[in-house]
Amino acid sequence: MVYRTRINYTAAQKTEMWDRWQRGESLNAIGRVFDRPSSSIYGLLAPSGGIRPPPRHRARLVLTLCEREEISRGIACDLSLRSIANELGRSASTISREVNRNGGLKAYRANEADQAAWDRAHRPKPCKLAQHPMLKRIVASKLKMNWSPKQIDGWLKRQYPDDENRHVSHETIYRSLFIQARGVLKKELLQTLRSQRTIRRSRQHSMKNAGLGKICNAVSIRERPASVEDRAVPGHWEGDLIAGSNNSYIATLVERQTRYVMLVRVKGKDTETVISALIKHAQKLPTELYKSLTWDRGKEMADHQRFSLATNIAVYFCDPQSPWQRGSNENTNRLLRQYFPKGTDLSVHSQATLNKVARQLNERPRETLDFETPAERFNACVALTD
Repeated sequence: MVYRTRINYTAAQKTEMWDRWQRGESLNAIGRVFDRPSSSIYGLLAPSGGIRPPPRHRARLVLTLCEREEISRGIACDLSLRSIANELGRSASTISREVNRNGGLKAYRANEADQAAWDRAHRPKPCKLAQHPMLKRIVASKLKMNWSPKQIDGWLKRQYPDDENRHVSHETIYRSLFIQARGVLKKELLQTLRSQRTIRRSRQHSMKNAGLGKICNAVSIRERPASVEDRAVPGHWEGDLIAGSNNSYIATLVERQTRYVMLVRVKGKDTETVISALIKHAQKLPTELYKSLTWDRGKEMADHQRFSLATNIAVYFCDPQSPWQRGSNENTNRLLRQYFPKGTDLSVHSQATLNKVARQLNERPRETLDFETPAERFNACVALTD
């Protein structure tokens, strides 16, 4: 076995790594550039949680290395500290403190003193969560309820509008989770985030889209009424399937105006099974609140005409390879992976379990709803139909 020698990356190499990471390159790709495994790159990025540290610089008034060398030479020549201070244009107290904190007259060395000063300059400002234990406990409890930092941020401002000590930005929460050196939020709470990543990833990371099938007599999303497109009225839904192991699936439905979520247990992906399950579930809602359904071009909706005949609900189909046309549903599917991870058997979950998960999602505040919950918005719509 060939063992690689340990490498000490230069400042320029570290800068290039951070540049590549911020551009969205993967750990493996960055590692190949430096002929190192991804674990080597991870070891450099992880201490700051994948968040690039701000560049350090010396304050304008601190002693420079050249001045410290003059101090060292002056001591060697038996000059008084006041004489050295006069030559440097510094106060005698400044020189005295410098010498005393770095070994005294007998042990003072310029290079060692300069490095020690640079190391002592690490005095990070304590974050707000560290200064306010009650706020820290509130944030931790909401994270355990699977709320996102953005939802917590918005909810706190809405719940305590006049109490600045109860406000904290979502960025502070993210940094307190990813940068464990802060010692504020426990590392276990990282598992409550949607992605469950241990370091922060750039927005530039690519997403892959799968090809979709062909549907006969499909009505294009481009023919959908304008009132559906601009979310002006409730009752228009987006749908999709999420897949698990052993050919297990769950149908996900999201109402476009309120972002209200419903989950439907399906026993297979064949069109007869899916359409029958959707028809049965559609009968649970008032007709005023279920007027249309937008789906991708998956073949599970091949029998969409039977669904429309049975429910009087129009079905529209997205363009091929255009998942963003069902943005609310795509976002919901991503959230659901926190409850139903990829590669797990979805058939073990009962409809009651699915209803419980949907209720949790519907009771979370949403930024797009001014931090109201989908349940609040949807219940208001139900009240209007009564």
